[in-house]
Amino acid sequence: MYQFFVAPEAINTDLKRVFITGQDVNHIKNVLRMKNGEEINVSNGTDGKEYRCAILEMTDDTVTCELRFIKEDGNELPSRIVLFQGLPKADKFELIIQKCVELGVAEIVPVSMKRCVMKVDEKKESKKVERWQAIAEAAAKQSKRGIIPTVTGVLTYGEALKKAQELDIILLPYEMADADSMGKTREIIQNIKPGQSVGIFIGPEGGFDDSEVEKANAAGAVTITLGKRILRTETAGLTVMSWLMYFLDGRDYK
Repeated sequence: MYQFFVAPEAINTDLKRVFITGQDVNHIKNVLRMKNGEEINVSNGTDGKEYRCAILEMTDDTVTCELRFIKEDGNELPSRIVLFQGLPKADKFELIIQKCVELGVAEIVPVSMKRCVMKVDEKKESKKVERWQAIAEAAAKQSKRGIIPTVTGVLTYGEALKKAQELDIILLPYEMADADSMGKTREIIQNIKPGQSVGIFIGPEGGFDDSEVEKANAAGAVTITLGKRILRTETAGLTVMSWLMYFLDGRDYK
């Protein structure tokens, strides 16, 4: 079943109507060639709920749907996960955005670190953020997310640490951590409780500078290991997100 996002005001629960406008109208009519009566999922991108609808009418600029029911417990993780990604090359970052959104991240923060190869021109940053956000929205649609994760502008390392301190837990996977302490890493992740917010710091292609690790630890970050093998920057965040998804979502199956 196809998923679409609309503004909160486009959902009228009293009238049991949902109004889809913009580019999705053409996609529904001319690309998917959907017909009246077909069901779709709609989310407002903020509350995590799933609004199940059926198409009633299609005009040139609006698809009007009948709201049939609301699924309160949508597809979101029970914890808010924020990825602080050391800015990698453009193609890698786009892959990271897409896959981490699929895995349940709530926010992605590109961070300028000492060993970053990629630099973002301030004059072009707004265009890049617009593209990154579009990738996040497309991935959210594909994976039937109830929210559209936010991709922020580039922060300095200090700004990122300050933002992370607003969260309950900060994890920092580090290649110099004791690779034999995987049991400790598993214990830390298993003990994260539903509702707790989690920040994940991932280094760029060149890894973390020692001073950055020290600053993160001073800010309350917990250093963890991802095992005996060295993972690329585009793999490390996906690994932690997969573990968090497994342990947080897995509680529903106990």
